[in-house]
Amino acid sequence: MDLGLQGKRAIVTGGSLGIGKAIARELAREGADVAIAARTKDQLEATARELATETGRRVIPLVADVTSKAQVDAMVAQAARQLGGLHILVNSGSPPGGSATATGPIESVVDEDLLQDFNVKYVGALRCARAAIPYMKEQKWGRIINISGTNARNAGNLSGGARNTSLVHFTKTLAVQLGRDDAHGAHAAPAGRASQGAGRHARGSRAPRLRRGFAARQRHLPHGGRRRDRLRHGVPRVGQGLGRHR
Repeated sequence: MDLGLQGKRAIVTGGSLGIGKAIARELAREGADVAIAARTKDQLEATARELATETGRRVIPLVADVTSKAQVDAMVAQAARQLGGLHILVNSGSPPGGSATATGPIESVVDEDLLQDFNVKYVGALRCARAAIPYMKEQKWGRIINISGTNARNAGNLSGGARNTSLVHFTKTLAVQLGRDDAHGAHAAPAGRASQGAGRHARGSRAPRLRRGFAARQRHLPHGGRRRDRLRHGVPRVGQGLGRHR
């Protein structure tokens, strides 16, 4: 598959294991050079060697804790310097599911652990995006992908629900604020079932077509009303993806 990423430069946080590692592998297979960031140096270096050998692309290991603004800023600057620029940021740096003491019954949730989960996944993604945006503006091309999940909609996991829902909102905000910055749009897109497509309608080439389509569907109903009146209860919730309803 050719996704048009040949020669692009990317950062993947949480890139030493799991979903982050899989994303870094696919970006490299598509021709991108990748910096992977995590806290554990040995695992990072082993993953970087593995992916570089497998794909033939540059894969740079960078140690950073996303709860530290200083470490995030230094990591992004080093990645841009070593790779020769930056086009893509994937925010995948967080423990799956969250801390055990922040995901159970509300009576037993430990405040400090809930706040730490939020600091890693949500505020960590914000720190990384804020550091990366200036480099993307220099390239006049950028993509920010935030890894969310089904806990954005499912009750029960207070840590996962809060973090994932916040990422959906953050992604939409990025799309609105940054989509005007280049001819193609500096897109922000959430990943994960709970947030698929929430940023799609902000993409430069699709937004006008979607607006025209919605406008067209508001006309000519047999009862004399507008189709918008019948579609009102079918408007997608945040994160469902406007593209699915076109």
